[in-house]
Amino acid sequence: MKENIMPAIRLTLVCLVFFCGIYTLLVLGLAQLTPGKGGGETINENGKRYYANVGQKFTDDRYFWSRPSAVDYNAAGAAGSNKGPSNPDYLKTVQERIDTFLVHNRGIRKADIPSDLVTASGSGLDPHISVQAAQIQVKRVAAARRMDERRLQQLVTQYTEKPLLGLLGVGKINVLQLNIALDQLK
Repeated sequence: MKENIMPAIRLTLVCLVFFCGIYTLLVLGLAQLTPGKGGGETINENGKRYYANVGQKFTDDRYFWSRPSAVDYNAAGAAGSNKGPSNPDYLKTVQERIDTFLVHNRGIRKADIPSDLVTASGSGLDPHISVQAAQIQVKRVAAARRMDERRLQQLVTQYTEKPLLGLLGVGKINVLQLNIALDQLK
């Protein structure tokens, strides 16, 4: 037994030094290379400060809607609903979101609604929607703002973030950035 105690103590000390010191400093150093230097990417607009990497709530027909949030976009309580796809409460919530979307987007079929417009992300704070989710909202936003749909399509294309290295992931759109650009069109 004594021959096992010293290696265990040494391993514990090495892990403490590595994970509490070296690893932490490495992550902090890498964070300094990101926009916002690890503090999050912020956007200042009309005297307000927004975090571009945290989902925002948009429900007005004049704006592109964000992905639903299980925590009502509260970054302090980031979490998913933890309800499975067969949970009756979850299915009721998704159906309510579908019904609301269909009321505000006339002429859209239920089958055409992208899932990211009616299901929350794992964190509940996803700031992005799919390109399809933005495109399906163009008609509603154009009508509410009395704008040309082609101009909005161009804006959606302009704010589409391509997959990483052109291979990893799918195209996505930061809803906050898109809606700020929408307000600046005038």
